[in-house]
Amino acid sequence: MTDAVLTSINLAKSFTDGGLQTHVLDNINLSVHKGDRLAIVGSSGSGKSTLLHLLGGLDTPSQGQVLVNGEDIHALNHKAASRLRNQQLGFVYQFHHLLPEFTAVENVAMPLVIGGEAPIPAQQKASDLLEKVGLGHRLEHKPSELSGGERQRAAMARALITEPACLLADEPTGNLDHRTAQSMFDLLLQLNADLGTALVIVTHDTELAGKMDRIMTLMDGVLQSES
Repeated sequence: MTDAVLTSINLAKSFTDGGLQTHVLDNINLSVHKGDRLAIVGSSGSGKSTLLHLLGGLDTPSQGQVLVNGEDIHALNHKAASRLRNQQLGFVYQFHHLLPEFTAVENVAMPLVIGGEAPIPAQQKASDLLEKVGLGHRLEHKPSELSGGERQRAAMARALITEPACLLADEPTGNLDHRTAQSMFDLLLQLNADLGTALVIVTHDTELAGKMDRIMTLMDGVLQSES
């Protein structure tokens, strides 16, 4: 029995185009435990985002398994997989993907509401978390009224509102200036420590990757090294 919150077993992904098969990922074996901080680095086009989508159940592997707290997310039906993602995984991307017609607090509360929680307590929890990420004064502002860094902080709060077992981040600071990126990444690491949520980030930024506990390199579809 393993205490890993996220595990991939012989995970592979290939595409067929015009009769030609392209292998993107090959036999990815990975274990992430509670509170882990893992960076996956690689050049553009190396398959980092594809790997993250497979780990999050957002794409289907050609072979292999992804276990989220021991449950194979790709073996579940759509409804059950969506519920598992909502409860156990959080996602942060390079672009915030906040819904423009909703306020910051409404955006952050949405995963709880989708999961069945009543709007008022959900928004109270969202308010508390937005306060924690420095946006207590921006609760009623819509995304268009927030700066780039503030939008990413709100997106980060939304990803963490369900207290997921693992947060998956795809170049989360790639759209920010260097100073804002450093500040947001430090906050992400602090929340990782406070909440015990495992953190898996894919990035080409070696400076940010260096702040993580573990670094793995994706090259030619294989996780080749770890530090």
